[in-house]
Amino acid sequence: MGETAFGWALIAGMAVVAFLARAVFILPGSHLRLPPTAERVLRYAPAAALVAIIVPDLAYAHGVWAVSIDNPRLIGGVAAFAIAAATRSILLTIAGGMAALTLARLIGG
Repeated sequence: MGETAFGWALIAGMAVVAFLARAVFILPGSHLRLPPTAERVLRYAPAAALVAIIVPDLAYAHGVWAVSIDNPRLIGGVAAFAIAAATRSILLTIAGGMAALTLARLIGG
């Protein structure tokens, strides 16, 4: 088998594995029931994934760990979180977080 054929076979195999990993929950339909504990835990998966994406971006500045008052992105993120917790308004969260980020950048230089 040539190098090109092996590469295509590998890609096809990975596609089949990825499809089956996702289809195992969809194909059985309503016949597959998860335990109540698993359903309760999976409700928090989207929020956990979002936090896992956003927090490292807020905590790093210029490639170094920067959890300090000098990091304007961290200040904006904390302000946005506080606004979201207090108001539950998406528009106020975005506007307040951006205002805090802009203010921190203007003050910090």
